[in-house]
Amino acid sequence: MPVLSRADTSMIGRWWWSVDRWTLMAIGCLIGFGYVMMLAASPAVAERIGQARDSFIFKQVFFLIIAGCIVVAVSLLSPRGVRRLSLVGCLLALVLTAATLVIGPNIKGATRWISLPGMSIQPSEFLKPCFAVVTAWLLAEGRRGTGVPGLAIVLGVFAVIAVLLKSQPDMGMLAVLTLVLLTQLFISGLNMIWIAIGAGCIGLGGVAAFAALPHFRYRLASFLDSSKGDHFQIDRALEAFGSGGLLGRGPGEGFVKDKLPDAHADFVFAVMGEEFGLLICLLVVGVFAFIVLRGMLRLLGEGDLFVVLAATGLAASFGLQAFVNMASTLHLIPTKGMTLPFVSYGGSSVMAVALGMGMLLALTRRGGSGELL
Repeated sequence: MPVLSRADTSMIGRWWWSVDRWTLMAIGCLIGFGYVMMLAASPAVAERIGQARDSFIFKQVFFLIIAGCIVVAVSLLSPRGVRRLSLVGCLLALVLTAATLVIGPNIKGATRWISLPGMSIQPSEFLKPCFAVVTAWLLAEGRRGTGVPGLAIVLGVFAVIAVLLKSQPDMGMLAVLTLVLLTQLFISGLNMIWIAIGAGCIGLGGVAAFAALPHFRYRLASFLDSSKGDHFQIDRALEAFGSGGLLGRGPGEGFVKDKLPDAHADFVFAVMGEEFGLLICLLVVGVFAFIVLRGMLRLLGEGDLFVVLAATGLAASFGLQAFVNMASTLHLIPTKGMTLPFVSYGGSSVMAVALGMGMLLALTRRGGSGELL
């Protein structure tokens, strides 16, 4: 006997029978993985920096609870509600991202955060889901012939974002936003010539960043030439995967968390590989892939261009963030300080990803119509 009957006409009842429960369950699994990995990785890091062993665990449990609430609350919205939320969120994130250049503390050569009591917030994290939805809305309005110059506005806003992220600097975030934008432009039917020109501009931007930004040049050069730069974290991460093997050393039996400064954050995937093994790592990769592919499949037959573009952008952003984290840990791409969604430690990242996943669930309800039963 189900807890909620199909005849239940309450808001929660209608939401339950219209939301994609498989994606919701997959998100819940990732949140569970996040809790387990904080138990495994964070105590050693906390002790090393002179904090209580459970300090990161308590904070991250709080963040994960808030993230779960955000996913459910946002998934209750209609497409119109998602548009309004994303517009407000994008404007606020833009203002706060600009503010980091003035009042943000310099951490590891970058000014990406705003300090608040008890935590720091990275406003640019919230640009990923909000800008994807705003872009979808503007492109859809432009295609409807309403007189709104959607593409021009999108490119103008993106230029502002690019300048802000370059100034922080945060080239990894800029790369993800650029790829998501190009994906949405392709889906919207933009001529391939313009897509090619955009890709060419990305290449030129990369060359310019290599020439102008020492931090960017150092990371790329050290990735291409193993004899250059500091490879301590990457070397320890690769050793951890080798040590873990197929089944892992067992919970709490790993050593890499005692050596890596970011074992609970950017390199949590290495801790997972050492303690839980290749099979669990592949399972986690499968969960990420399932969420992305499931979101795309829910759009089949969808006639609303806004829903298609927004959901595609949200799913692509989620998948790209996971790929960047795992690929950099495996030394497949240059290292980038980007968290593994729902698994790595970080309040801003967890809540921003939850916002994006809540929007995706809202837009893909009832196979993509987004309307309540």
